[in-house]
Amino acid sequence: MATEQRVNVDAPRWDQSTFYGRFRHFASVTDPTVVFVPTPKLLAAKRLLEEYKKGDEPTGTTLSDLYRAQKYFGSAFHPDTGDLQNIAGRMCANVYGSTALCGGMMIFYRSVPGVLFWQWANQSFNALVNYTNRNAKGDLTTKDLLIAYSSAVTGALTVALGLKNYLAKKAASTMLQRLVPLAAVCVANFINIPLMRQNEIKNGLVVTDEAGNEVGRSQTAAAKAVSLVALSRNVIAIPSMFLTPFIVDTMCRRSPWFNRNLKFMNIPVQLALVFVLFGSMVPVGCGLFPQKNSINVEAMRHLEPENYEKFKKMGVSKVYFNKGL
Repeated sequence: MATEQRVNVDAPRWDQSTFYGRFRHFASVTDPTVVFVPTPKLLAAKRLLEEYKKGDEPTGTTLSDLYRAQKYFGSAFHPDTGDLQNIAGRMCANVYGSTALCGGMMIFYRSVPGVLFWQWANQSFNALVNYTNRNAKGDLTTKDLLIAYSSAVTGALTVALGLKNYLAKKAASTMLQRLVPLAAVCVANFINIPLMRQNEIKNGLVVTDEAGNEVGRSQTAAAKAVSLVALSRNVIAIPSMFLTPFIVDTMCRRSPWFNRNLKFMNIPVQLALVFVLFGSMVPVGCGLFPQKNSINVEAMRHLEPENYEKFKKMGVSKVYFNKGL
């Protein structure tokens, strides 16, 4: 490629300072069809990007080749380590696992064994996704992982079974009872994600200056990163788990045919709705906040006075960090 045409392949293709730019970026790297790209093609994409940065790319390499390589790399490799992620934990595969799990939670919400199984399965999957997409510069021991996992499962089951029994005693409407899985998922996200990243909160998250040079660690940055990710995950889950039962309930009331055939139509319709709604919200939730996030050093004045003084002496007014997904 000609010198004047060279692009920064380490930076996303779209402007990350706007929500629309982040949405387009994550719509690309979370595209569920990319999960079917074979590993050799993914590794070839990574190799092409590395060669391009050295100026050694194959003759005839086009912008389309680079953009495709960026998409494959962003969908399958960790942004901190560059390592190939396990396929089940990739965000491009998230819609498949979440469709089955969210669908299961909403379809079998009346059965206690069903509630137990699907909440457990969902939190197991969430723990894998959270671990895969964590900020890799924070160390996690096996003990930390087990505490995070068991706490999230316990929290989800407590909320799900507690609300289920409470609403059943109050003879609450079917529609209200169908929202119990959503409440359990939202609570569990605020348990699972902070615990999965507890070492970042304890020891601080690696932060850099604007040029990308590491300048230290910050607990304030870690707290912000974890909070934003937990909020984003709930933004992704809420529409599918709220609207799906509402749509099914409306279809039952307005379509006698659908109501008569609910026994056969319930599962495929709910799964289809979750797939579309959840899949649509993945890039929205991921793009809600910048991946390369920042925090003003002034915000550390009272929370981290030592860091505040340190960064001020270094002439750093804002620090940057990878918030994770």
